[in-house]
Amino acid sequence: MSGRRALLRGLCLAALAAATSAAAENHPVTRSGPPRGTLLIVGGGAMGGLWDIFLRLSGGKDSEFVVIPTAAETVEGEDAVLGLLRARGAVRVTQLHTRDRATADSEAFCAPLRSARAVWITGGRQWRLSDAYLGTRVQRELEALLARGGVIGGSSAGATIQGSYLVRGSPRDNRIMMSPGHEEGFGFLRGSAIDQHVDTRGRDEDLRPVLRAHPALLGVGLDEATAIIVRGDEAEVAGRGRARFFAAPEAAAHVLRAGERFDLGARRPSAASR
Repeated sequence: MSGRRALLRGLCLAALAAATSAAAENHPVTRSGPPRGTLLIVGGGAMGGLWDIFLRLSGGKDSEFVVIPTAAETVEGEDAVLGLLRARGAVRVTQLHTRDRATADSEAFCAPLRSARAVWITGGRQWRLSDAYLGTRVQRELEALLARGGVIGGSSAGATIQGSYLVRGSPRDNRIMMSPGHEEGFGFLRGSAIDQHVDTRGRDEDLRPVLRAHPALLGVGLDEATAIIVRGDEAEVAGRGRARFFAAPEAAAHVLRAGERFDLGARRPSAASR
């Protein structure tokens, strides 16, 4: 009987180990990036081949896409991004826009997000996105999309909103880096502050005051036509410019170009990039 008990105990331990392993695979632990899903964070300007990357990450032209143009000053009719995606063969593209938080919190308004494979958040002013969607069902559905392995992309304001700290969030002036009442982003890239248009607007050091005030943050500064592709805790640079990663308030930035990778958890370039 003792041999049988030992056998049963061994089988139970094996089953428990298998279940634990499966749970870890289904719910991986990450420090900064989304445990599942992919982020495409673009520094503004011309997209060029970055659209092709977005389509590829999203599963191709047959996927369901949602475009959120709410950062724009005015939204009249369809945003140009819908036409750009359709020109590349996408058929199922839906626009989602409101400035009313009650609407953003409604099940009917959020229905397109529940079946979408990918979401694109356009440029403009990021405070409009936070005012409309922060803490609403829209944000929860975006998080659910990532949890099921989907893709969220965005450029300019659509990039900054993906960080946890919202830089340039002031409704008064986009040169104000820290604006009480508008300092919270969607937090898809946790523990981060994301800036954009760095090369064209001379913003190389603009994140420094934010990092001095919030030293636990990882600063990310992106040139135009440049993106980071975030999967888990790894960011790969794509596009024609540079991505800057500020691991500490006074530390020199890690400056990476297309094809190089950054370990967001360890806050240093990945081994291959080094």
